[in-house]
Amino acid sequence: MPRYLALFGSINVGPNRLTMADLRYAFEREGFTDIETVVASGNVLFAFDDRPTEGLEDLFAHMMAERFEIASFVAVRGRDELAHAIADNPFPADGDEARVHTHFLSAEPDPANFAALCAAHTGRGAERLAIGPRALYVDYVDGAGNSRLTGGFIERRLGCRGTARNIRSLRRILAKMDHE
Repeated sequence: MPRYLALFGSINVGPNRLTMADLRYAFEREGFTDIETVVASGNVLFAFDDRPTEGLEDLFAHMMAERFEIASFVAVRGRDELAHAIADNPFPADGDEARVHTHFLSAEPDPANFAALCAAHTGRGAERLAIGPRALYVDYVDGAGNSRLTGGFIERRLGCRGTARNIRSLRRILAKMDHE
């Protein structure tokens, strides 16, 4: 049975504290199998044989709201989509793996919105940006914690929600998917 990755936004940030054991249990209660959390920040591997996967993001967001009273964006990606999100990111070759991120987006970013994002960010920081399939690639040169390029800033300009992971974490997750 194929495995997928659910990437939860807003988990273990601010008041949205949740143990990974509770998150795994919620997946079990929804009938998913082969569940594993990777890095304690809302990354869940799970098996899913029914196709297509559309609707899973909404299901998981509803599950978070109902079970844990947490409003969360959820991105679901298959193994190949994750591999492409790593390989297509243009910044790891000369950037710090801990600072180079992929933002997994709810929709395909519109090139005009991406241009508006870049224009609005001009002069705000040293970050480098590129778009990909349902993804925004960012090199947070001075660190994401110090950046003015926040999730809200990105979402308002791109017109879609997202959740980010650094390349180091994504490679760990992909390795887990490949060794199953």
